[in-house]
Formats: sequence, C-alpha cells, structure tokens
Amino acid sequence: MSLSIVILAAGKGTRMKSATTKVMHKLAGKALVEHVIDTAMQLLPQSLAVVCGNGAEQVQPLLASKQVNSVMQHEQNGTGHAVMQAQDEFADADQVLVLYGDVPLTQLSTLDDLINCGDKNSLRILTTKLADPTGYGRIVRDDASNVICITEQKDADQATLAIKEVNSGIMVLPAQWLTASLSKLENNNAQGEYYLTDMVALAVADGIAINTVCCNDNAEVAGVNTRQQLAELERHYQQLQANKLMAAGVTLADPARLDIRGDVTIGQDVSIDVNVILEGAVKIADNVTIGANCIIKDSTIAAGTEILANSMLDKATVGENVNIGPFARLRPGTVLAAQAKVGNFVETKNANIGVGSKINHLSYIGDTDMGKGVNIGAGTITCNYDGANKHRTVIGDNAFIGSDSQLVAPVTIAEGATIGAGTTLRKDAAAEALTLTKTVQRTVAGWKRPVKKKT
Repeated sequence: MSLSIVILAAGKGTRMKSATTKVMHKLAGKALVEHVIDTAMQLLPQSLAVVCGNGAEQVQPLLASKQVNSVMQHEQNGTGHAVMQAQDEFADADQVLVLYGDVPLTQLSTLDDLINCGDKNSLRILTTKLADPTGYGRIVRDDASNVICITEQKDADQATLAIKEVNSGIMVLPAQWLTASLSKLENNNAQGEYYLTDMVALAVADGIAINTVCCNDNAEVAGVNTRQQLAELERHYQQLQANKLMAAGVTLADPARLDIRGDVTIGQDVSIDVNVILEGAVKIADNVTIGANCIIKDSTIAAGTEILANSMLDKATVGENVNIGPFARLRPGTVLAAQAKVGNFVETKNANIGVGSKINHLSYIGDTDMGKGVNIGAGTITCNYDGANKHRTVIGDNAFIGSDSQLVAPVTIAEGATIGAGTTLRKDAAAEALTLTKTVQRTVAGWKRPVKKKT
C-alpha cells in the first residue's frame, strides 16, 4: 500500500510568545517539526509534504535542506482546510497519514501500529486516555464501542466532556475517499473552522471502517503550545534517552542531569557525571569516564579515555586511554592518538597529537602535527595566524618544548629537539639539539605605557 504523509505546521503558536514560529522551537537541540519529519521519513512514504503558513519563511529552509515539499496555507481555517491545500501531494497514494509539526515525540513503532491496524480502505485514529482531557477532542463511541464521531472541547456537552479518551489528531485515511470527502466538510462550529476530525462522522455515514490505536505514553501525542509544555516534553525525552543508556550498561550519576541533543552511541561501563551535554553525532566506546559539566559535540571517543570536569570537545577524534582536562577545550580538527594527554586550560584546534604526547596545562596548540612522546611545557603557544593566513607547526617525535615558548609558524621542530623555556622560535629547530632564544635584561628609563586614543 502506497503511503503519503502530510505534516500540518501552519499554526501561529501565539502562546509561545516568540518571534520564532512554534514548530521551529527546539527540543533536544532539534526543531519540533524536524523531529516529526525524521520519524516520518523512516516510514519510507511515497510523498511527504509539510503544510506551512505563519512563519513559513523560517520553516522552508529546513524543508529544502531535507528535500521535503512544502505547501502553503495562506489562511489558517482549521486542520481540514490545511489538508485541502495538500491534496495534490497524495493524489496517487492509497492512504494518507496526517501528522502535526508541534507533536514531536510520536514513536515509529506507534505509527507502524496505527498504519497496520486496518486495511487501506479504513480510517485509523491514534487516541490516548487522559486524566484531564480538557482542550482535546473526545472520542465518542456507541454502545458497541464503535467510533461514531470526534467532538471538540468547545462543541461538547457535559456528557461528552466526561469522556477520557481523546483524539491525538494523528490519522490514517483512505486517500481517494479523503479527496472526495474533503469538500463535504463544514465550518458550522464554535471556531468557524474546517475540522479534519469531522471526517470521522463522514466515514460513519459512508460505511467506512474505523479503527483506533490507544497510545499508552501520553507524551507521544502531546502537542507544544507553551514554553512550559516544551520544557515538560524536553525532560520526558531526556529521561527516555537516559533510560536507554542505563539499560545498555552506562552509569549516570544523575539521569535528570544529562542532555542528549543528537545521535549518540555509547558502549558499556561508561560513567557520566552530572550536567553533561552530548550534541550531534557522538560515539563513545567502552570504559570511558566523563566528568561533570562537559560538553561533547560531533566527536568520537575511544575506549578507556578519561575526560575530566568542565571540558569541551567539538568535532574531535580521541584515541584509547587518553586523558583530557579538567577545563580543556578541543576544537574542530583535533585528533588525539592513544595515551595522549591534554590537561587543564589547554586549547587545541586542527591539531594531530601523537601517541603518548602531553600538553599538560595552559597552552594553545593549533594547526599542528605532533609526533609521539612529545612534552609541551606550560604556556606554550603555536603562533599559527599571521593576520591573514594560517600556518602549520610540525613537531617531531620525543621533542621537548620548554614552558612559555612561542612557536611562530610555519616552523618545524625536528625529532628529539629541545626548546628552552621562554623561546620565541622563528626558524626550524635541529634534531637532538637545544634551541633557545634570549635577550639581555635591561631597563628603559622614561618609557610610558600607551594610552587609548579618544574617538
């Protein structure tokens, strides 16, 4: 059966009190509507379209990057009206799945169950039961438990308001029947809108079979209309991720204080302290220890590595049994070989650090190729930028760089070289030799500090 998917994302989201359109607010570092799109794509639909309206200029660049069609709803006249705008998108399909751009946590397995709970000629509805169903359309059934209609909150009488089973809004409908029936929708309701939920009553009248799947986790069908609801779903999502990690053999000091904002793969016997953020594509092998307050983004960490507190890794590749931090910053392009050490208040960028090499503290190493067994003294700087271009520093195996050295790139330090403390190196240093620079200490009488020019 061919499947088309339509995602409704045209609403104003006025209760968010934001210049950012609602569906572009982020949950776990990703826009709400992107969560929905990514789940929908896993169903391998024949077509996928997002109905845009308010804030379309914010949504459409995302859709273009994901090669998803957009459809405009210039006037927001209800969910039924929104689907009308997308009719061309599902004209050749057998069935249509309608999703919502502000309902981000619906699971793929739930949607599979919904699609398969009836044949292509049936109407299928995802429902849930709420202790407080206020604001939701109620699922109204007859004495035989057959669904006969969905009644919105503002149109419900007292008996209907007492119903706990509610409509999630997520439906699978026969495509050809939907196309023929959309014109029958009326807007004679309290909102003056065309409700997609009215398709249920039309289906009953036409003898279309109606099937339902009741979702056990209310968060799967929860929409975001306020900042408070967004925060609640964020915490629910993070708890789910934490539970998955712990079930796979990860120790979390506090599951409520871990944030995952991407696709994370973590091995066994990994220990993660509090307030850690894992963002983007992160791969962490077995027996890694991560200290408190670390941020790791788009990085790969090999087995046995220890990352001490308050360290930041961004697009870094880290080998086995490496020691990092505390307060280290590995910027994009950093590659640490096995048993390397990057200590406290060290920053690296576009640097290849060899096996067993150590940069213990208070140094900047950028645009550098470093061999094995190198020792970098405190306060060492690779001066890689001349004001216009970047240049590389090459450091051979077993070199020793004294504290407070400045290595002015492009420069090469040969294997086994020793650079004396306080050296400003402007020329290549020879192998197995001591290189140092110095000036005679002197005092300049009458010298005055420069003052800032007035503008």
